[in-house]
Amino acid sequence: MKKSKANPGEHSNLLYEVEQLPVFQNRMYDAQGEAINCPKGDIRLVEDAKTGLVYNASFRPELVRYDHHYQNEQAVSAAFRSHLETVIQIISSSMGRKSIIEVGCGKGYFLEMLLADGFDAWGFDPTYEGTNSRVIKQNFSPHFGIQADGLVLRHVLEHIQDPVGFLMGLKDANGGGGKIYIEVPCFDWICEQRAWFDIFYEHVNYFRISDFNRMFDVVFESGLLFGDQYLYVVADLSSIKYPELDDNTRAQIPDNFMSSLTDSYGLEPSDEVVVWGGASKGVIFSLLKQRAGLDIRTIIDINPAKHGKYLPASGLQVHAPDKVLPGLDSKCKILVMNSNYLQEIRTMTANKFEYVSIDNR
Repeated sequence: MKKSKANPGEHSNLLYEVEQLPVFQNRMYDAQGEAINCPKGDIRLVEDAKTGLVYNASFRPELVRYDHHYQNEQAVSAAFRSHLETVIQIISSSMGRKSIIEVGCGKGYFLEMLLADGFDAWGFDPTYEGTNSRVIKQNFSPHFGIQADGLVLRHVLEHIQDPVGFLMGLKDANGGGGKIYIEVPCFDWICEQRAWFDIFYEHVNYFRISDFNRMFDVVFESGLLFGDQYLYVVADLSSIKYPELDDNTRAQIPDNFMSSLTDSYGLEPSDEVVVWGGASKGVIFSLLKQRAGLDIRTIIDINPAKHGKYLPASGLQVHAPDKVLPGLDSKCKILVMNSNYLQEIRTMTANKFEYVSIDNR
């Protein structure tokens, strides 16, 4: 893997490269061998010299096929549910509650929260597996004759190969207008925190607030959420356009972006390395740390759907906290993948251990 400086003379400016990451970082496997031999793809992160958007030029969409083995539910955490409540407040104040469509509602958890809070809301997602009649198991299109005052697009756009074209399609599906709430990971935060473990194959795009200011003529509000890891915008969907590169907001990855890859976190060679977090960050962190020589053996996660399963590429097994914690020495260091959950983890473990926030150093 390597981090490269932008070259203004090329059509797309190379920022970062890494080979053979799992195609699905949230796909769980029943067998270790199957996990190790999971589908993999390369990342060649570039800044487009015309639009200024950052994306993986090596992305192959035919590799990405979601099924019931995909486990990305974060709402088992109280800290994440608190984040969702904040999002509901933003949507309510900016778009109202009378007419909302969530595009790409996934397993429907957030849509259920909207409905319980009194929103007149519908969801669209062809992969939905539940029974709520308010979810249409197809992509949002004009065919259904349903339009809304506001569309909600949470953690969808980073997965779409042509994000601007996709937004233009949503505009057409919604009668040419309406407001839209967009939430995606924040690329500026990834760069500032040197969070190389937050770059995934599934995420073909990496956005900054400045990108959306160039994509929409009208942005009503924008900001950072979830410890600044996510960004959001509320925009006028009718004002979507293809952005143009702005030399004042060029994308840059710091020279020391990969510096923590060889960090031992003060662990001795004989110490047990315990990683708390078997989701996206933990998957990439454990894999690249393994490749760099760190002997990781124990992964903890509170999501029951992950327990006993194996992480893609590394083949590490995920354990429930109560299966691991009783056997740990109080001097053990727990590597916490997401600092948003640190206090929750401290409380759950009676503050018994030493904790290292990997994404806030």
